[in-house]
Amino acid sequence: MHASPPLEASFNPLIRAYLVAMVAWYLLISVVGAPLILLWLPGPGQWWARHYFARLGCTVDDRTLQFRKGILFRVEKTIPLENIQDVTFIEGPILRLYHLSILRVETAGQSPGQAHAMQLVGIVDAHALRDEILARRERLRLHHASAAPAASSSQDTLDAIRERVDEIAVLLRQQRASS
Repeated sequence: MHASPPLEASFNPLIRAYLVAMVAWYLLISVVGAPLILLWLPGPGQWWARHYFARLGCTVDDRTLQFRKGILFRVEKTIPLENIQDVTFIEGPILRLYHLSILRVETAGQSPGQAHAMQLVGIVDAHALRDEILARRERLRLHHASAAPAASSSQDTLDAIRERVDEIAVLLRQQRASS
C-alpha cells in the first residue's frame, strides 16, 4: 500500500471569538450566569479561548484520525480509519457568521451500542479534510480486501502442509508396524 504523508489540519483563529461568544450566550440564557458576562468577555474568556485554540490538533495518516483539545480536561482521540462510518459537514448560521464549520465523524463500535461521534469545530478547508479522510479510509479498505485472498492462500498452503505431514506420519507408522 502506498503510504501518504500525514495530513495536519489547521484551525481557523476565529474559533476563539466563536467559543467566547458561545459561552457568553450560555451565560446570558442562564439566570445566574447573566451578570458574569461582563467578567467573562474581557478576561477569562479571552484567556480560555486562546489556550484552547493553542492545544487544538488534528492529524490524519494512512490508518488513523487523531484529535486533541482541552485545557483542564485534555482529550486525545485516535480513531482507526476503518471504524469511520461517516464524516458529515455541518454549517449553521452562527458558524457561518464566524466562517466556521463542524466535521462530525461517526464511528462504529466493536459491539452494539459502542458507536461514537466526534466533532471537529473550525477546521480550515473542512470539505477537503472530509474528502481526504474518506479517500484514505477507502484505500485502507481496498488494501485489506486485496490482502484477504493472500491470507486465504496462506491458509490453503498450511492446510496442504498439514495433510502432507499426516500422510508422512501414516507412512512412518506403517513402516514401524511392518518391521
